[in-house]
Amino acid sequence: MYTKLLPLLLSGAAIAAFPTSAIADDSEPALQDVIIVTGSRLNTAIDQTITPEAAPLRGGDITYLTARSPGGARIGNGELSGQMQYRGLFGERLNLRVDGQRFASGGPNLMDPVFHYAPAPLIGSVVIDRGVSPVSAGPGLAGGADAIFKRINYADTEDIAFGYDLTFGARSVNESTASGGVIGAATDTWRINLLGAWEDGDDTEFGDGTIAGTAFERGVFGISSGVKTEIGEFTLDLRRQNTGPSGNPPFPMDIVYFDTDFARFGYAHTLGGVRIKANVHYSDVAHLMDNFSQRPAPTAMRQRATFADATTRGGDISLGFDAFGGDLLVGLDGEVVDHHVTITNPNNSNFFVTPFPDIETDRIGGFAEWRGGLGIFESELGLRVDRNGYEAGEAIVGPALPMGPRMLAGAFNNSDRSGEDTTVDAVMRLWTPVENGLSWRITLAHKQQMPGYVQRYGWLPINASGGLADGNIYVGDLTLDPETAWIGEVGFDFANDRVYLRPTAYIRQVDDYIQGVPFDDTTGVADTPVEMIATMNGDPTPLRWDNVDARLYGFDLDGGYDFDGPLRIDGVLSYVRGERRDIDDNLYRVTPPNLTTGLTWEAATWSATLEARAVAEQSDVSRTNSEAETDGYITLSAYGDWDITDGVRISAGVENLLDEVYEDHLSGYNRNGFGDVAVGERVPGAGRGVFVRLSLSR
Repeated sequence: MYTKLLPLLLSGAAIAAFPTSAIADDSEPALQDVIIVTGSRLNTAIDQTITPEAAPLRGGDITYLTARSPGGARIGNGELSGQMQYRGLFGERLNLRVDGQRFASGGPNLMDPVFHYAPAPLIGSVVIDRGVSPVSAGPGLAGGADAIFKRINYADTEDIAFGYDLTFGARSVNESTASGGVIGAATDTWRINLLGAWEDGDDTEFGDGTIAGTAFERGVFGISSGVKTEIGEFTLDLRRQNTGPSGNPPFPMDIVYFDTDFARFGYAHTLGGVRIKANVHYSDVAHLMDNFSQRPAPTAMRQRATFADATTRGGDISLGFDAFGGDLLVGLDGEVVDHHVTITNPNNSNFFVTPFPDIETDRIGGFAEWRGGLGIFESELGLRVDRNGYEAGEAIVGPALPMGPRMLAGAFNNSDRSGEDTTVDAVMRLWTPVENGLSWRITLAHKQQMPGYVQRYGWLPINASGGLADGNIYVGDLTLDPETAWIGEVGFDFANDRVYLRPTAYIRQVDDYIQGVPFDDTTGVADTPVEMIATMNGDPTPLRWDNVDARLYGFDLDGGYDFDGPLRIDGVLSYVRGERRDIDDNLYRVTPPNLTTGLTWEAATWSATLEARAVAEQSDVSRTNSEAETDGYITLSAYGDWDITDGVRISAGVENLLDEVYEDHLSGYNRNGFGDVAVGERVPGAGRGVFVRLSLSR
């Protein structure tokens, strides 16, 4: 597919500026985008993926990269706490995986969203599910993505082969460094990889000064191994990640640490034409955050240190075989997730409370997914059914807390805190074979998402919002229903010798969308214990989670044109609108319309790109969440790369050339009193900075 376009589309840094303008698989243009994060220049004869290596080195957070895809954006809650947004949805509504593994984040404010555990120096590729995720990838309300680690794979012979894939980078805007990768050895029957990374940085500079509380540090080490035997392939992956003190200006607290362990054991075999795959996996997150070590400390009485833990235990098994004129994949999967959160005052041993006490959620599901010809279309048809259970322990309140929290804890402990729901996902994705460079595609889907534990079990009025960072105090609702999305999208992929273009229009009608609403009808009047406690905590108008009705619709595309000679232009355009259907209001934290274009000059071993990013104003804001409007802006960047020799590449550039001072609409509101950004103002974007990156691979 796209054989005429391949020399154009895959010719190194020309497309490095826009990493998702390629198709993941010749036979599946409607299904995936693949972003190759690191590695040498692509072989245009066999590869149909593209590389963002020469794109600006924005940071170690892989969401800086996914934000460059059609429909993509980044929720900026901290240098290591960015969330991927896709067509207006983010957080747990997206089906995100790291190296194929699903797991629960540790923090109740998603300071460690899924891609916190995907440091850029370790990632070989990011696979984005176009539109919606397949049912075989697990449940989720919308699309998803999988950040895949670098790997030294099996060799072709019994002789031992050694390899490595390493990256070293630095940025001036926050004096940060990032280094890491994988080294390994393999034969045709075994492989063993050692992986590791270290990243750190100081506070970020911008045109008017310093953004305080944006320093960070993170380290990862692990092992990945595999062995092929007569009875199948066995794999083992172990990883430890330690995140040190790292700032989160939009939150009331900062990261002190995340200490996280991952383990996965896998099996794969083909027997009599049946493909068998099975995995068991485990993750454990230990987290501490506080409000005094990385920002102006409040009085001793108001200092807080919050401990949070999350453990995920899960597994899956699937069988794939020929059936009904195509390929049928059936499987079972599930997980058990435990959460526990305790708030303390380090100066008072009698001050402690468990706002999320011993919460356990469990899920077991089955799916069937068929791919094959359906009339004039190629197709993917999938059905998934999940049984979801949930329960919580009893809240504990220390003797130093006043009567209000004690009353709320008593009411919570006397309530029914357990239950179960069944969710159903159905997906139909159709696309036509390529003819004259054109392939049409259409997607219809029904997707459901369970309420998060913060939304269901938040009995104490605090700033825990599952990563919204809107400054509001929330309380949960034990009676929340699952969200239900009805999804439709249509588009086409076109490519010839000069042009490629991939537009998509979509709509998501979401019933029972979970959103914060005013706690009661007397907003601003503290006539309930919840409102009294919220007022004492600084928010006289708390919100409660509720099921409402919503709609998201939009249009996005990527495309490019190849001029005569070494010059080409590429671009990505995204527009999404999110609105409430039950009242006249908009959804919170939806990215404004934006366009990124890059003009690239490419030679045989080097390239140079001038890039412009234009972001429109965002006036369609959420009144319910007290969301502020933002102005539009334009930034310019320049960067390039040079293939010094086979397996050695150096990239360098300047981001925000004109040192534009701008507010990214998806950045939160500053709550750190240090630095040059006023408390309550939106956190600005980074200023002008130089980056350099060295990539080594064999």
